[in-house]
Amino acid sequence: MRHPAFIFAVILTILPFSVNAQGIVQGSVYDRDTNEPLPGVYVIYGKGLGTSTDNNGFYLLKCNTGGVSITFKYIGYRSVTESVNLNVNDTLRLNIGLEAESQTIDQIVVSADRMEQKMSELTVSMDIIKPGSLSQNHITDAQELIGKVPGIEVLDGQASIRGGSGFSYGVGSRVLALIDGLPMMSADAGGIKWNFLPLENLSQVEIIKGASSVMYGSSALNGVISFRSADASNLPVTQFFIETGIFDSPKNKDWKWWDVPRIFSNASFSHLRKIGNTDLGIGINLLADNSYRKYNDERLGRVNLRLKHRNDKVKGLVYGLNLSAGTTRKTDFILWENAVTGALKQDTSSVSRLNSRFFTVDPFISLSKANRFRHDVRMRFQSSVNRFPVRTENNAGSANLFGEYQFWYRISDHMNFTTGLSENWSNVTSNFFGDHKGINLAGFAQVEVRPWPRLKISGGLRIEQNILDGDRDKVVPVFRAGVNLQAAEFTFLRASFGQGYRYPSIAEKHASTTLGSVRIFPNQYIQAESGWTSEIGVKQGVRLGEIKGQADLSLFFSQNSDMIEYIFGLYPDQVTGEYGLGFQAANVEQSRVYGSELEFML
Repeated sequence: MRHPAFIFAVILTILPFSVNAQGIVQGSVYDRDTNEPLPGVYVIYGKGLGTSTDNNGFYLLKCNTGGVSITFKYIGYRSVTESVNLNVNDTLRLNIGLEAESQTIDQIVVSADRMEQKMSELTVSMDIIKPGSLSQNHITDAQELIGKVPGIEVLDGQASIRGGSGFSYGVGSRVLALIDGLPMMSADAGGIKWNFLPLENLSQVEIIKGASSVMYGSSALNGVISFRSADASNLPVTQFFIETGIFDSPKNKDWKWWDVPRIFSNASFSHLRKIGNTDLGIGINLLADNSYRKYNDERLGRVNLRLKHRNDKVKGLVYGLNLSAGTTRKTDFILWENAVTGALKQDTSSVSRLNSRFFTVDPFISLSKANRFRHDVRMRFQSSVNRFPVRTENNAGSANLFGEYQFWYRISDHMNFTTGLSENWSNVTSNFFGDHKGINLAGFAQVEVRPWPRLKISGGLRIEQNILDGDRDKVVPVFRAGVNLQAAEFTFLRASFGQGYRYPSIAEKHASTTLGSVRIFPNQYIQAESGWTSEIGVKQGVRLGEIKGQADLSLFFSQNSDMIEYIFGLYPDQVTGEYGLGFQAANVEQSRVYGSELEFML
C-alpha cells in the first residue's frame, strides 16, 4: 500500500516542473538594409501561438522546452523561420533582420480583398503606382497621375477603366476613389473630389480593374482607385517641390487671345516623422493656374494632417485621426466661342465661376492579434460647399457621415473570413437640385480558402439598400468569386467573376439648371445601373540579369444594364410644362466591353 502513495507523491513533486518547463526567446527584428527596428512583426510558433514586436522592434516569447520553430512575418518583407533548442529556464536572444520583398510580383496590396496579400495572389487585375512616380514626374494632380496607368482614362474629372464609363461632366462616377479605405466622393453629384485628394504623403495607389461592388458598394461598378497613406519611419522625411511655367502659343495663330504670357505655378510640402509611438504626417499643396484657355483659371490650396498612435499597453491597438481641408476658386471651360478664332475662348454665356470648400475628419481605431484576427472601425465626417458668385441659383452644400466596421479572422491556416457593416448618411442643401437626405446601409462577407498551398479560392456577398428622402429602394445583393493558381515558382493563373451596381446620384435625379445655351433637365425615375465583369489572366515574374519585373496578360468581358447617360433631346419643364432642348440623365440599353490587356512592369 505504501508503493502507490510513494509514486503519487513523486508525481505531485515533478508535475509543477513539467508544467513550467519553459524558456524564453527574446530579441529584436529590424530591416536588414537600413537597420531600422520593425514594429508590429508577427512572431509565431506552434499553432496559433505567438506575439508581435513593440514599437522598438522588440519581442519576448515564453516557449516550451525542446526544439522550437519560430516564424517572423511582416507585410512587405520575406518571412523568416528559425529553429532553436530551448532548455528549462533558458533565455535565448535571437535578433532577426528581415529583407524587403524585391520582386515586383511580391508587392503587398490591401484593396482587392480588404486584407494584406501579395499582388501575385490576387484573383483580379490590379495596377500599383508608387510615390516615385509622383516625385520623378513632378505630379501634384491626382487626375494626371491616374491617367498614366494603362487602360484608364480621366476626361475632365470623369474616370473610366477599360472603357466602362461614358462622359457626364463629373456626375455619377462608376469608379470609386478611396483614401485609406474611406470614400472620397461628393454627396450630391457622386463624383470624385480629385482636387482634394492628398498626394503629399502616400505609400502607394492601388487600382482595381473591374466590378468591385461586393467589397465597396455603389460607385465601384467599374473599379476602385485606392490611395494609401504612408507610415513614418524612425528617420524624419521632409520634401518640398516648386514649379512654374509658361504656356506656349498654339500652332494656329488665330487661336491666341493673350498678349501677356499665361503662367502656371505649383508648390507642395510634406513632412513625415515619428514622435515616440505616434506617426505624424503633414502635407500642403498650392496651385495658381492662369490657363491657356480664356475663363478657365484656377486657384487651389489644400492641407492634410495624419496622426497615428500605437498603444504601448495593449499590443496591436492602433488609433488615430486624419484631417483634410481645401479651397478652390476656378472657372470651368464648358463651351468654346467659335471654331475660327475662339477655340480657346469660352463663350461668355456659359462662364460660371466657382468657389468651393472641402473638409474631412477621419477618426479610426484598429485592434489585431498576431496574424489571428483584426477589428477595424473607420469613420468620416465630410463637408462640402460650392458657391457660384454670379449664378447663385447653382449654390449647393452637403454633409456626409460615413461609418464602417470590419472584422477579419483567420479560421485556420487554410481559411480566413472577412465581414463588415457600413452606413453612409448624407444631407444636401441646394438651389440647384433641392434639399435631400439619403442613407446607404450595407453588410458584406467574404471567405478565402486554400485547399492546396498553391491554390486560393475566394467568394463574397454584399447586401445593400439605399434610402432617399424616406423612399426605400429595393435591397440589392451582389456576388463575386475568384480563383488563383500558382502554376510555377513565378507563374500565377487567375480567373474571376464579379457583379456591380450603382445608384443614381442626387444630381442625376434632380439637377435642373441652365449654363448658357445648355439646359439640364431632372429625371426622378431613373433606375440603378447593374452589371458584371469576368476575367482570366496570367501573371509572370521575369528576371533579366539584376532587373526584376512582371508581365501580365488578361482577357476581360463586362456587361452593364440600365447605364445612365446624359441624352440630348426635347424635354418638358417641371414647372411650366413647356418643352425645351437640353440634356437629361436616362437609362440606356445594355453595354458590352471586352478586350485584352498586356502589361510589363519593372
